Amino acid sequence: MYRYNDFDQRMVNERVAQFRDQVARWQSGALSDDELRPLRLQNGLYIQRHAPMLRVAIPYGLLAGFQMRMLAHIARTFDRGYGHFSTRQNIQFNWIKLEESPDVLAALAQVQMHAIQTSGNCVRNITSDAYAGVAPDETVDPRPYCELMRQWSTFHPEFSFLPRKFKIAFNASATEDRAATALHDLGFYLRRDADGAVVADVLAGGGMGRTPLVGEIVRRGLPWRHLPTYTEALLRVYNRYGRRDNMYKARIKILVRALGAEAFAREVDAEFAFLENGPGTASEAELARIAAGFAPPDYVALDAAALQAGAAQLDAQKAAHPGFARWLGRSVRPHRVPGYAAVTLSLKRSGIAPGDADAKVMDALADLADRYSFGELRVTHEQNIVLADVAQSELFALWNAAREHGLATPNIGLITDMICCPGGDFCSLANAKSIPIAQALQDRFDDLDYQHDLGDITLNISGCINSCGHHHVGNIGILGVDKQGAEFYQVTLGGVVGPDPEQTAIGGVIGKAFAAEQIPDIVEAILDTYVALRDPEERFIETLTRIGVAPFKAAAYPAQDAARETESV
Repeated sequence: MYRYNDFDQRMVNERVAQFRDQVARWQSGALSDDELRPLRLQNGLYIQRHAPMLRVAIPYGLLAGFQMRMLAHIARTFDRGYGHFSTRQNIQFNWIKLEESPDVLAALAQVQMHAIQTSGNCVRNITSDAYAGVAPDETVDPRPYCELMRQWSTFHPEFSFLPRKFKIAFNASATEDRAATALHDLGFYLRRDADGAVVADVLAGGGMGRTPLVGEIVRRGLPWRHLPTYTEALLRVYNRYGRRDNMYKARIKILVRALGAEAFAREVDAEFAFLENGPGTASEAELARIAAGFAPPDYVALDAAALQAGAAQLDAQKAAHPGFARWLGRSVRPHRVPGYAAVTLSLKRSGIAPGDADAKVMDALADLADRYSFGELRVTHEQNIVLADVAQSELFALWNAAREHGLATPNIGLITDMICCPGGDFCSLANAKSIPIAQALQDRFDDLDYQHDLGDITLNISGCINSCGHHHVGNIGILGVDKQGAEFYQVTLGGVVGPDPEQTAIGGVIGKAFAAEQIPDIVEAILDTYVALRDPEERFIETLTRIGVAPFKAAAYPAQDAARETESV
């Protein structure tokens, strides 16, 4: 992974010292709350429902074991013992004291981490595929290009006060989009052209929130060296024309929709003409410098006989331990290097808020990474943790070790592997709680045999229309809404993140909202309809696409009416 050079470290250290002085002046009364507000936001600090929340950047989801241990230390020392991994590969601490926040930032700086640009109207944390560099289906390793753009965007003086926040994602898989790239302000689909050169198809105008939109391709085949300058041109157009009079219409998706993708692209091309091949163009030397941080680890080369023996050993272990076989089928993915595998450790065991990890679990994750995966971890878009480089001969040992810490739940991709925002338990913007809904669904569908029979389903929960839980693109989406001071929940069906924008869809609301206690019954009615009507081997989203939403809606609303009749008796 990329390691800070002297310039990087000095820059982060100076920001910590600067913010420490700002907080001291606020404590003395020299700065008011309003004057401190933009300064704390620039350092990732929000004021939430109960306490300040600190959002820490994890660039493209990549962490070293020693960095995870620092996060555990912060959780113990400055928070209430845990943190929350988000859909954008960050971690959030919900109980940080503002007076102690400079000490937290100083601790992060010791391990080459920070919270810069994790909030505010700027370029946020750049995200990507958690399996980058090891996935057999990727056309190019996106991590060096993510890091190139992270360095370009950090502290960029022209884009610190955009009309609204700005999110970038990279995808390089030919078969999946594991970063929800089509739902970002700016997305890069990396590939190789006919000559083998790395190019990007550029997407703009995606996003969720009040106006969920799938982004549109505005440029195809952009040579990689123009990633910074084309992005600069695009952001200049957004800075010039993006609305600043209405925060709900300030995202770039509104501008792209208002102009139309073709007209927007022409504006960007006109601006890019002044920058193309200029001094901002990335060089081969710069990419090589960055890419050196992503050199492959010291994989053990195995001959055919060793690979065959390893496969036989795995077969024997699966036969002897059905639980291990189930975990392999759900949590272990192929690796581009023979004899290795990528393993997803679930943060979705029953009774724990999705994406949460306490300090003990964080330390355990670091230990597992050091022992089994060359000391590195990845945070996924789905709020789980990946060990990307596990020898197949170590999978059984890893499974046993992970089970000791509750990290081996074999539910990856199943109904309880849900995405969930912190909701009204923490967030001051939320209309309703998310975590109790997630826990109620975990309890209802905790039977692993039932989950495995259902197969692949995405269920996403958001506590408000900002869609931090990405409910818009869940096969089943749940949105908290306020109805005359009471918490209710809309249900959407049909959301999906495909490998490209054309195969990505926003879910549709099926009807009026439900009370919180009805949600498990409603979801169960929807799932029962799927089981009754599916073809063999058909996934939920495939059945829904084939037969339409009507049967599911019919199943949901009689269930609601019956629940109301029961309440009235």
